[in-house]
Amino acid sequence: MKMGIFSLMTGIPGPSGFGSASTAEQVTDGIDASNLTAIVTGGASGIGLETARTLALRNAHVIIAARNLEAANEAKKSILEDNQTARIDVLKLDLCSMKSVRAFADSFKALNLPLNILINNAGIMFCPYQLSEDGIEVQFATNHIGHFLLTNLLLEKMKDTARVAGIEGRIVNLSSIAHMHTYGEGIRFEKINDQNSYSDKMAYGQSKLANILHANELSRRLQEEGANITVNSVHPGLIMTNLFRYSGFLMKILKVCTCLLWKNVPQGAATTCYVALHPKLKGVTGKYFLDCNEWEPSKFAKDEVLAKQLWDFSNKLVNSPRDA
Repeated sequence: MKMGIFSLMTGIPGPSGFGSASTAEQVTDGIDASNLTAIVTGGASGIGLETARTLALRNAHVIIAARNLEAANEAKKSILEDNQTARIDVLKLDLCSMKSVRAFADSFKALNLPLNILINNAGIMFCPYQLSEDGIEVQFATNHIGHFLLTNLLLEKMKDTARVAGIEGRIVNLSSIAHMHTYGEGIRFEKINDQNSYSDKMAYGQSKLANILHANELSRRLQEEGANITVNSVHPGLIMTNLFRYSGFLMKILKVCTCLLWKNVPQGAATTCYVALHPKLKGVTGKYFLDCNEWEPSKFAKDEVLAKQLWDFSNKLVNSPRDA
């Protein structure tokens, strides 16, 4: 169901009972996640940290997956200071590197833990043109390909956990309303690495569109095989975090001009936590959420053919030699 700009600005709750003013703690109030294990990528700062903190507050066992281990351990320390019984582990993950993603998956599996929830939260935004160590445009590599590979590597663990525990698994991809501002083709399969026509804003939008398409296609595949796992994507809202480190003066001006639309970090983590934990969403899959309510994404995001193309393209990338 669509919500209007008035709802976004005022925080008036939508059909779910929550809205843009709701916080992560509010949307998970009363939920006991003590039998759940969750991975949060990018859980060392910003809304990832707030997501990890809230899940731990609801008694979930949380694995913070982060590139910067020092920051991740500081995050763990800060969570434990407020919640001494929190179950928090830290593992290194650099989503820009397929080698690192594979190493993380191996390290997690070695812990012999179940996996109920995977929150693909980490990302970069509006950065200058560069290639990852695997030779892929860095926003597409980090925001989409890294999470695509991570999800694939952990999927059997999630299926096994759901089967043995009888508890629905949930995968949450953090996208953005920026998915509507992408290149004319939606996903430029033939020009992913084209520097001459590179736009930092549209490349970001392309990667966020990919997050939704990935969630939708994975949801379709899991439904087809009868797996007890849901996959949804969310837009957390406009939050001034360190994602904006590349955006400079322009975005600071934008924040002043659109101040009523911006959220604080606890509000920014609300939709993620709602989709990951709330019992109302049992069995709900292949949807896009904003402000804890279902929202209709762009035409590209609903394109099933494009989603299948992206799946095949991504599979080829993660299974090809580095110079492919």
